[in-house]
Amino acid sequence: MSEATAQPATREPATGKLSIGVIGSGGRGINCFGKLLAKRDDARLAAVADANAVRMESAAQMLQHDFGMARFAAYTDIEEMLRGEKLDAVIVTTPDYLHADHAVAALREGVRHVLVDKPLATTVEGCLRVTRAMQESGGQVMVGFNMRHLPLIARMKEIIANGDIGALMLIENREFYDGGRTYMARWNRHYALSGGLWVHKGSHDFDVFNWWNAGGDPLRVSASAGLNALRADKIPFAVEPDVPVGPNCSSCAYKDICPDYAPPMGGPNLFNSDASAVDGYVQDTCVYLSEKDTHDNGIALVEYSNNVRASHMECFVCNFTDRFYTVVGERGTLMAHLANPTQIELRPRWGDDKIIAVPPADDADAHGGADPLLLDNFLCGIKADKTSSTSSSPHFSSTVRDGIRAVAVGQAAEIAWREGRSVAIEELVDWRDSSGSGATSATGG
Repeated sequence: MSEATAQPATREPATGKLSIGVIGSGGRGINCFGKLLAKRDDARLAAVADANAVRMESAAQMLQHDFGMARFAAYTDIEEMLRGEKLDAVIVTTPDYLHADHAVAALREGVRHVLVDKPLATTVEGCLRVTRAMQESGGQVMVGFNMRHLPLIARMKEIIANGDIGALMLIENREFYDGGRTYMARWNRHYALSGGLWVHKGSHDFDVFNWWNAGGDPLRVSASAGLNALRADKIPFAVEPDVPVGPNCSSCAYKDICPDYAPPMGGPNLFNSDASAVDGYVQDTCVYLSEKDTHDNGIALVEYSNNVRASHMECFVCNFTDRFYTVVGERGTLMAHLANPTQIELRPRWGDDKIIAVPPADDADAHGGADPLLLDNFLCGIKADKTSSTSSSPHFSSTVRDGIRAVAVGQAAEIAWREGRSVAIEELVDWRDSSGSGATSATGG
């Protein structure tokens, strides 16, 4: 156990609350799930595991001060937490390349319910490791695809499923993400740690495509991507001969004039200099000078078994954030975008256009209201499983199969642009096996 619990943790009495453990005390672990658990009366954050004890102590103080949360037990050893705490569930929020290891560890230590923040793993092979551990342990895994819980995305799913635009033909998404430039400042910029941004970021969008197109499996992926703007020869200000740029925003001599200056995303409490001194990780490496092997823009095309085609564009070099959707069926077209999440435009092939109103989310600041709904689905599934007299799986909004499908498309896109070819999904996984356990080994992944 870490120094963060040198004093005895304040334990809540047995009140029927679900005891949740979190692996990873970064932005998603604390600023998302930690804060959300602090607001609930049916679950509590019982323990956190992270190798960085300084960061965990900052997290504990922040949650206590901001939300009055009882102090959680803090561990620098994941296995110690899993063995030492009686947990109803574990949420995995570590960097992507560790997702499979930590999910498997939780399942093998007898944790029945595991939520893995997307992606499930960085490769199909990693996803299948989780699947096998789940099957062997009898546990259950949900993947944290929060976009499924956005009211706009969920309403579009209903319209498609109802047949209001006929059989699907085309799906297009164009994503512009102003904050995406900070990927080049953080661990996400490394292919080995994130699986590449088609996996880390694109898995959100590929899952939406797969979810909307319930009648088909992804067959083939083509992609083109590149690093056009966030590189050393594109620094957007004049550099003086004897005054170097960077290496971090906080120490850069040009931070007052750099238009891409960005402090650590996780906030000063979790990613301050004291925490960085423990593990050497900083969140504000210069986006232009940082070593990187991922892209800042790209387009991926996905072909499906039911004659549907999907296109996903992502651009991290822009001054706004939005996703623009066009969904075409044989009898009509849907158009919507996330910056205006309360309406969908329906253009029938024959007849008059109409606007479909979408009720706004309750907490728009939490990923458009999606994160609280995602956590609610996970906790409701746990409670239903505990009270069920049958052995049926809890109703989670996204399963390991969904996780495999999204990663398979993302990994195929990474291979496609790096090797300059189209990639058949069957190179990575065999969909004839409904569990996904008939996968072949990945090439280039």
